[in-house]
Amino acid sequence: MSQSIPLCLADSLWEGQARGFDPENCGQVTVIALRFRGEIFLWRNSCPHLGTPMNWRQDGFMNPAGDKLVCFAHGAIFEPDSGLCIHGACLGQRLTELNGHIDAQGWLILTESNKHETGNAK
Repeated sequence: MSQSIPLCLADSLWEGQARGFDPENCGQVTVIALRFRGEIFLWRNSCPHLGTPMNWRQDGFMNPAGDKLVCFAHGAIFEPDSGLCIHGACLGQRLTELNGHIDAQGWLILTESNKHETGNAK
């Protein structure tokens, strides 16, 4: 069954900023939304190395320059637009991209019919 879950107003994500969301109300941040080079990307909050959450604090996903995603558990570094690991234990692996879109009211909507599908919120 397909679900559409509003995450935030798209304009509330600034360039180089990532925010975490708990769309399933499970008590854990499972989705990362970030704006990079004007586009919004959605990733599952799970490092391919050991499946651990990537953030070390609330919304703590990006490096200080705001140009790379970092898994703070083991230091893996990922490209924000492709999810490709460019440094660390999972070198060459990718984050799981999630489906989403921006609706007519400007909300970033997570849309999933299967947790393993991929897409982005362009």
